[in-house]
Amino acid sequence: MMRPTPSPTRPGQESVWDYPRPPRVESVDRRVTIELGGVRIVDTRDVVRVLETSHPPVYYLPVEEFVPGSVQRAGGSSFCEFKGAARYFDLAGGGVLAERAGWDYPSPMPGFESLVGRVAVYADRMDRCTVDGELVVPQPGRYYGGWITSEVAGPFKGGPGSMGW
Repeated sequence: MMRPTPSPTRPGQESVWDYPRPPRVESVDRRVTIELGGVRIVDTRDVVRVLETSHPPVYYLPVEEFVPGSVQRAGGSSFCEFKGAARYFDLAGGGVLAERAGWDYPSPMPGFESLVGRVAVYADRMDRCTVDGELVVPQPGRYYGGWITSEVAGPFKGGPGSMGW
């Protein structure tokens, strides 16, 4: 399949088509919040994001920054050719349980060590996720966990017809 034509970028925007493959990990000075069941389960500025061609950023947050009891080990695992073996977590807040809504890499591949102790979250399974106060739009598709904000331009992998990108 051919690579799609990147959307034009506006000033201050990044194109996901300029992100690298293999992915890059970077610390960012951003405030990230997540709400579930009407309760804020995390509010942190200790943020790392992973950038990969055609994907909006995936944000990884320190597990210790989540409200105690809101991150619960779940069954299952998956494997990323770049980051290694992932494990999954249920997230809980306000009496709501979102099954397999988060994941981490307990022993990531070289180059991704900064992900240890950090959890990424599927935005579509939460009530609300924000980056610097902006409401996040979940990346299309059931498998991907990127967060779309106004500062990234697509098109984004995960939508119809994007399987081969």
